[in-house]
Amino acid sequence: MRIPMSVIEDVERQVWQLCQDLAANLQFHGWHHVSFVRDKSIHFAQRNGASVEVAHVAALVHDLNYMVRRNSLPMDGAELRAKVLASAGVDPTVSEWIERIVIEAEMRTRDRYISLEAQALSDADTLFKALPVTPVVLAHKYLQENGITLRELAHKIVGEQQGKHDAGFYFYDTEAAATYSKWASANLKLWQCIVESLDDPCVEDLLSAVAS
Repeated sequence: MRIPMSVIEDVERQVWQLCQDLAANLQFHGWHHVSFVRDKSIHFAQRNGASVEVAHVAALVHDLNYMVRRNSLPMDGAELRAKVLASAGVDPTVSEWIERIVIEAEMRTRDRYISLEAQALSDADTLFKALPVTPVVLAHKYLQENGITLRELAHKIVGEQQGKHDAGFYFYDTEAAATYSKWASANLKLWQCIVESLDDPCVEDLLSAVAS
């Protein structure tokens, strides 16, 4: 099912405006994240045979939950997603489809057998997480945005991602897996080391001193 480009542009305009209006609260999940995931979702959807238009729109609205409540889950953005999609003129059936894709692609709960559109979205979002620059440039912004500790973030990343990596579906696209798995492995190893380091009292004292 196709979505007219004018409708996609309307969704993008609305999401961009929300990102601008809430920029101070979206240090990690702002337009820089949305636009990256959008571009990569389109790329992966073109390769895997998914509906490119649907993957495009799903990428635009996948993290609207962070505009509703910090440190939230995808389903927390369902009402806002529905409002944005309806305002742009997305068919209700397609809107429901997009909602399913967003929920399917969630790192915490996704499995090996999600839809092609969810695979495209998941691979794009996962790549953003696995980028070598993300823990250096953006991890502290995630902490600020969501009001969580480094320990909580480290356990979240290892707990949600390591099993997918070990089971062989961290990336669904075979070319993405071949290209980016080295980054993903290094990233997860870094966060595993962070988890281990936080059990050292001297490290705790160091972090407390830096934070004060």
